Amino acid sequence: QELCQCIETKEETKEESLVDKFGMTPFHVLFSTAEPRGELVVVLLDKFPHHVLGLKNANGKLAMEYLVTNWTPENKILLEMALQSWMLSRLTSWGATSCIEVMRNRVEDILAEDDEGRRRTLFLEACSIMKQYENVEATSILEMALWKGQL
Repeated sequence: QELCQCIETKEETKEESLVDKFGMTPFHVLFSTAEPRGELVVVLLDKFPHHVLGLKNANGKLAMEYLVTNWTPENKILLEMALQSWMLSRLTSWGATSCIEVMRNRVEDILAEDDEGRRRTLFLEACSIMKQYENVEATSILEMALWKGQL
């Protein structure tokens, strides 16, 4: 509850205000703790834009990578929540039905993998695919805007 109030009272939501001098977002800080709490993840997912999960810190690490490498049953649940928000919910909002099934399968593969190295590889591959989807979506929006401008 206190975290919600703190976030709500902070009016400045520019991207620069979401990262510290080490490039750490609130997700990086939370996911790098020994035992991240699920209720805090829910608050952060609710209060911050989805793209914040895709930001890398000064070491080039995504926040979710901490969950991928510090594998516990609890972190598996948190990773699933984060991937659902960052990947699947966004694809659903775009109406990208064919992409959703591909990413759903990727997420399931990540969550089912017991080997840390393989899990990390699967995660990074899924991130790369998501980046491609983002680029396609951005290009489509730009093309539609340009096309409408010519009418």
